[in-house]
Amino acid sequence: MPADHSPTVRRRRLGAELRRLREQAGLTAEQVGEQLTCHASKVGRIENGRSGVRILDLRTMLDLYEVGDSRVREALTALAKEGKKRGWWQQYSDVLSTAAAEYVSLEAAASHIKDFQPILVPGLLQTEDYVQALMNGGRPDDTPEQISMRVRLRMERQSILSGEAPPLLWAVVGEAALRNQVGGPATMRHQIKALLEVSDKPNVTLQVLPFTAGAHPGVDGAFTVLSMPEQDEQEVILVEAMTSSLYLETEQQVSRYKFAFNHIRAAAASPSQSRDLLRRALYDYRDLGD
Repeated sequence: MPADHSPTVRRRRLGAELRRLREQAGLTAEQVGEQLTCHASKVGRIENGRSGVRILDLRTMLDLYEVGDSRVREALTALAKEGKKRGWWQQYSDVLSTAAAEYVSLEAAASHIKDFQPILVPGLLQTEDYVQALMNGGRPDDTPEQISMRVRLRMERQSILSGEAPPLLWAVVGEAALRNQVGGPATMRHQIKALLEVSDKPNVTLQVLPFTAGAHPGVDGAFTVLSMPEQDEQEVILVEAMTSSLYLETEQQVSRYKFAFNHIRAAAASPSQSRDLLRRALYDYRDLGD
């Protein structure tokens, strides 16, 4: 799905504009909520793109904000309608939480992705066998059908890297991800070969953070920075935990994680040195049985 057709991105654009109009009108979220007969938290969810808005509520909000320009009203109404459309990932709703669906939507729309993964291969670069082994080991409560659906979803997500306007992916992978035998030696050989191949793509920069790097700003764990195509679009940080995903969007939070990523990539091996580390790991796996 092209970036400007992503329902989540449409909702975020609409929400940002509605927030600007509300603040310009000198109204609080509580005051708007009273007019919509809803809690201020709903207004907040609309403004941060977490929730769509009914056309009737949108018209009420635009009246409150004294937006009389018909072209502006029509454009915002179009955004609201686009924001309600279903993305391709909705077919996986049985295994996709609301937070995960939002991430997939944002990922599909991003122009730049910076991903730090200390112990696993990044999701966008995982082979099917690696994903299968990862899901089998990491989700013991899932049925075989759910596991299969999760694998298909992960593989379909990867299509963005070879689409019409692929994002620029900068991935830093911990050396532990190369040595952690997910699926066994044969799976890891295939996975490392795939990393060597994808590292030649013009839109992919791959670095390995070696064990010798010592302490670094990423010791607290994995995170991803998503940047949208428009310069005025807020960047989003994703920090994943076992049972939840945390989205960070304030300027201070985004700046801190971007600063951390810059230090991590500076501590990592260069792209050419990283390919050497990949080849070394591949050589070591050749000596191991399957």
